[in-house]
Amino acid sequence: MASNGYRNGTGTNKGAIKPPASSNIRSSSFKSRLPPSSNHSTGSALRRTSSASFTTAAGGDGVPGRVRVAVRLRPRNAEESTADADFADCVELQPELKRLKLRKNNWESETYEFDEVLTEFASQKRVYEVVAKPVVESVLDGYNGTVMAYGQTGTGKTFTLGRLGEEDTSARGIMVRSMEEILANVSPETDSISVSYLQLYMETIQDLLDPANDNISIVEDPRTGDVSLPGATHVEIKDEQSFLELLRLGEAHRIAANTKLNTESSRSHAILMVHVKRSVLGEEVAIPSESDKSSHFVKPPKPLVRKSKLVLVDLAGSERVQKSGSEGHMLEEAKSINLSLSALGKCINALAENSAHVPIRDSKLTRLLRDSFGGTARTSLIVTIGPSPRHRGETASTILFGQRAMKVENMLRIKEEFDYKSLARRLEIQLDKLIAENERQQKAFDDEVERINLEAQNRVSEVERNFTDALEKERLKCQMEYMESVKKLEEKMIENQRKHQHDGFMKDKCNAEGPGFSEDIAEVKKLLEKETHMRKEAEKEVNKLKSQLGQHMDAGAGGDAEILKLQIALEDEVHQKKKLEEEIIILRSQMLQLTFEADQMRRCLARGGSGNAYPGLDSPMSQVRDSLSGHKTPVSALFDQVGVQKILDLLESEDANVRIHAVKVVANLAAEGEQNLWCLVSLLSFSILLVLVGQANISISFCLKRLLLFPVIKVNCSNKSKANQERIVEAGGLTSLLMLLRSYEDETVRRVAAGAIANLAMNEANQELIMVQGGISLLSTTASDAEDPQTLRMVAGAIANLCGNDKLQATLRSEGGIKALLGMVRCRHPDVLSQVARGIANFAKCESRASTNGIRSGKSLLIDEGALPWIVQNANNDSAPIRRHIELALCHLAQHEANAKDMINGGALWELVRITRDCSREDIRSLAHRTLNSSLLFRSEMRRLRIEL
Repeated sequence: MASNGYRNGTGTNKGAIKPPASSNIRSSSFKSRLPPSSNHSTGSALRRTSSASFTTAAGGDGVPGRVRVAVRLRPRNAEESTADADFADCVELQPELKRLKLRKNNWESETYEFDEVLTEFASQKRVYEVVAKPVVESVLDGYNGTVMAYGQTGTGKTFTLGRLGEEDTSARGIMVRSMEEILANVSPETDSISVSYLQLYMETIQDLLDPANDNISIVEDPRTGDVSLPGATHVEIKDEQSFLELLRLGEAHRIAANTKLNTESSRSHAILMVHVKRSVLGEEVAIPSESDKSSHFVKPPKPLVRKSKLVLVDLAGSERVQKSGSEGHMLEEAKSINLSLSALGKCINALAENSAHVPIRDSKLTRLLRDSFGGTARTSLIVTIGPSPRHRGETASTILFGQRAMKVENMLRIKEEFDYKSLARRLEIQLDKLIAENERQQKAFDDEVERINLEAQNRVSEVERNFTDALEKERLKCQMEYMESVKKLEEKMIENQRKHQHDGFMKDKCNAEGPGFSEDIAEVKKLLEKETHMRKEAEKEVNKLKSQLGQHMDAGAGGDAEILKLQIALEDEVHQKKKLEEEIIILRSQMLQLTFEADQMRRCLARGGSGNAYPGLDSPMSQVRDSLSGHKTPVSALFDQVGVQKILDLLESEDANVRIHAVKVVANLAAEGEQNLWCLVSLLSFSILLVLVGQANISISFCLKRLLLFPVIKVNCSNKSKANQERIVEAGGLTSLLMLLRSYEDETVRRVAAGAIANLAMNEANQELIMVQGGISLLSTTASDAEDPQTLRMVAGAIANLCGNDKLQATLRSEGGIKALLGMVRCRHPDVLSQVARGIANFAKCESRASTNGIRSGKSLLIDEGALPWIVQNANNDSAPIRRHIELALCHLAQHEANAKDMINGGALWELVRITRDCSREDIRSLAHRTLNSSLLFRSEMRRLRIEL
């Protein structure tokens, strides 16, 4: 109970003694050296100082600012709760006094003061606000800033600084929260943010964003002493999501190891550098006027650029080798970590004691942090400690490090430059705008002048044209009136002359020719009467011919009736003949059927009576062997005597008995041999056969067993001839097979139908037909319902063939094909597993080809469907076909970078390494070797695990 009091900061220590005088003097001296903004340690006071305390730095030499130090206590973990259950915590926190007490024993303790004391219950938000937010605000104002975490291994440095908070946003660390505030306070149009993420490992600076860049040099400006890393990768940041992706990438490349003190102990110092470039305007300058001294002109403000840098340092934990259990290479790592931290401590001691010499160059870590301690950056340090009394020595060392760091004083300065480029760019833009505007106005003026001139010309032309038209119309009108007047006068004159001449002529003619005119009239009347008579005679002749034509047509109709009667009689005779032929064929078929069954019975008896009582149904293969050896069976004799076409004609007979016997003959013919079967398929499609079977009301098991025990479709599909497959599909074979698979639960029917579909699926054209007709969903349903290994093997083979088509990838997943393929591994039969592995290899190959061509992106659909664990489990299967297909699938999946992380987490990396060494096939070994070398994540992981190909 006492330990809880110490950890909450509310308990009392009756045996505690006062701290040494030096500690009190040190604390008071620190307060006297602080600027006014640093005398208040609360979060609100810190936030208020960001703008007010730095306004004079731009024009002066700088503002003093002490390194601020906060201490954070980690809660007990499960191991400490068990091992230290009977012991109190070694520290007692007093957050309201900003003090902590370090217990020596049950009676004595030492008291230390810090800028902030954070209990184990302090939230990540509060830690950010009191430790990092003042630094971030200073960076936004143009100052450099540093936030650093220091402490023993396993005390929560990485949790405090680099936690991403993907599952719980309240757990976000200082890195994520700092970037959120920076992005919220900058303008995307005028400001820019770039990020570099590095690690200092074994005194070598490595780029976490580009692992190939593993030896970056430090460059110092001889004039200003500024430190830069020109070889580091700089990535522009536009939003928070891209920043989180960079942090994930960097954390994946950071080196960590499992020690006794921490299961994921960082073996390097992580350094995140955020470069902020902001455009601001300088102060306005007043220019006095010569005429009036009281009035003045205001000079426009100068464009300035403030370049600041925020450095977030997650130091590797200090550790004692005896407690961490480090050995071998990890021991060398621990030595390098302790040496760099020791060099940092020496520099801080020298700065705290105002020593003339500060050993900056003893380590690359101190060179990188040159500006953070004793430089121009505002620095906040958070030291993390644990409560366990077993680590009291490490806790005391961490506290003393923080105490010494509080004595370091920095001189804060703004790095401000005149933005000539921005001013020139802005002036160029303004000049271009003015030029463009002038051009537009000049063009508008020219267009307006041209428009006015054109309008005036048009109006003048229109007036001239109207005047000309009016003058011409008036002239024509005068001419027309003159011509009409002249014409009228001439007509009157001619009419008067004609009247005088006509009166004289009529008088003379009547007197000379009166009797001859009457005779001409009589002759014309006679000719008219003659023509009328001839017309009547012609009409009578036409009527007579019409009547004769009608009589002839009546006589012809009577002849057609006679012919029709004869045709009906002839058809009756043909029908009777056909019925007699049908009866004869039925009798022959019954006789031959009885003979066939008797022969089968005799064969069974001759073999000792061990055969089935119904050999007609259970021994079709013996019939096939007989037919192939040249011995004709009774059914083939029927085929020779009657012919297939006539037998097929009987299937459409109106008599049900005839149809029944015809279907029996067809079924026996189907069991006879490949030659007769192909004749049957070429004359009759599967769909017609199934309909006829339903009409004849015959047991489907009888007909299908006879037809499918010697599978004609399967025989011809197994033949790689493309012509045969096309003939089968054109005859309706594919549609009928899919209907068989959908309609019947007989295991034999489904097995043979699935095998036929699998063989048809070898052709790419048939694959698309299978998809269009719903074959993928049918195969998926059959795979979930079937239990027979041979049926599952056929279904798996069909789906495996479909997996090799690039166009069917999405359809296979949406219609359950991939899930059905993976579900068939429940059978555990080697043949079924071999087909499943082949399907996975075909699917992975198509995905790899699509990713290489840029057609698709993202993770593999196989990984999304959960196939990776089974693939890894069977990568070293005893069966050679299964192992070969799985090895190919792994190589194809690894070729796409988006699958690398899941494959590493799922253990596929080790199998790929094994394939490069142990695979019996040279091509697969070479493919695996090229894939591992081409992947950035695989190379990084192998380097971390020290795997060499």
